[in-house]
Amino acid sequence: MTLLTHWPLAGLRLTTPRLELRLPNLDDLAALASLAAEGVHDPAVQPFTAAWTDVEPEQRARSVLQYHWSRWGEWRPEKWELNLVAVRDGTVVGTQGIGARDFSVRREVGTGSWLGRAYQRQRLGTEMRAAVLHLAFAGLGAQHAVSGAYADNAASLAVSRKLGYREDGIERHVVRSEPAVLHRLRLTAERWQRHQLVPVKVEGLTQCLPCFGLA
Repeated sequence: MTLLTHWPLAGLRLTTPRLELRLPNLDDLAALASLAAEGVHDPAVQPFTAAWTDVEPEQRARSVLQYHWSRWGEWRPEKWELNLVAVRDGTVVGTQGIGARDFSVRREVGTGSWLGRAYQRQRLGTEMRAAVLHLAFAGLGAQHAVSGAYADNAASLAVSRKLGYREDGIERHVVRSEPAVLHRLRLTAERWQRHQLVPVKVEGLTQCLPCFGLA
């Protein structure tokens, strides 16, 4: 018996021209936590609803570890969240997540991501998102993908629009004790097919299908 026998997600690989996305091992998680400790965004802004970055570096790093471990422990086919590390030339540069509730019925996924500050503005965010969208639509048979970004998060909004998302309304939240407007975005399978900008290769998916609630 190997780890893959009990946890086939460990063998899932998404490859783009510059990145490999995979379930992190402990060394990958340590690298990702260190990346978070170095900073994820300009401290003057807060792009996340849960302000997990507004703490000291060591606490920020530990929260990354605990978040990934909690998602592993709470995984169910009816409610799952797959958080992958993005690796470029052997270096962990960020993380890309994709999740769903009752996916076998709803066929809808949501995504979220962040990159270390040293790796931003290099179009890596587009490749990361394109990779999990390929997994969702081509691999799992999704019909919709949703995302969201605050009005001042121009980079995230630009990635969504580039990949074919359309506006899907707004939500009002409180961020740092101030009102903030979140723009919801939605991508259909049809529009995804017309906006595939990045070639993606998927390995190890067949064994994982029951984990996603698919036969």
